[in-house]
Amino acid sequence: MYAIGVIREKHMRYQWDFSALPHWWPLLLDGLWGTVRIGFTSILIGMLVGALLAAMKLSSTRLLRLPAHLFIGFYRNTPAIVHFFWIYYALPVVSPLTLSPFAAAVTALSAQSAAFYAEVYRGGILSIAEGQWEGAKALGMSRPLALRRVILPQALRRMIPPLIERSFELIKSTSLASSLAYGELLYQAMQINSQSFRPLEVYSLAALLYFTLLFVLSLLSQYVERRLSYARIQ
Repeated sequence: MYAIGVIREKHMRYQWDFSALPHWWPLLLDGLWGTVRIGFTSILIGMLVGALLAAMKLSSTRLLRLPAHLFIGFYRNTPAIVHFFWIYYALPVVSPLTLSPFAAAVTALSAQSAAFYAEVYRGGILSIAEGQWEGAKALGMSRPLALRRVILPQALRRMIPPLIERSFELIKSTSLASSLAYGELLYQAMQINSQSFRPLEVYSLAALLYFTLLFVLSLLSQYVERRLSYARIQ
């Protein structure tokens, strides 16, 4: 009971003070740029690699399906932080390759997101009725041509929402790069807190910046979804 009373007393005596934080805004904004940089780089690479993995998993050749299946299964069922540590700390031990914090974080995030993107692509393509393939074949289209002109335009509309959702999760996961001392938003907030000793104010501002970034992106994603819905109606 005494310990609870002490905690309550300290909580009541805490005085919020944001007056010193404007001095740290450049560092926070630099961290926000680091988050955007690592996030969008990983999204781009992840989507490209994910498309390749989806094509391999949809292939009729077992030699292509098996590696894709193993890659996707491994990265979907292991924590991202393990990949960060292994690529940055263990890889230089077992190989001559040494990556910077940025490169290691992008590699880890891209690989894991590629596994999830691949399943989104594959699910979107498989969701299209078999009759669409048969109709395209009846028109004399080859399978690759049917995929490009008939299947993908329909599948992409179904892929957009889960792709956007996964991209949001990836951007939030960029905070794990702070474990590699990469200067993204959370790492910069930790540095500021170590000098200002104002954890509640610093991390509240960091949370606000994360929210602002993702809120703006969510508005853009809603606009894209509305445009796609309008195009489908037309």
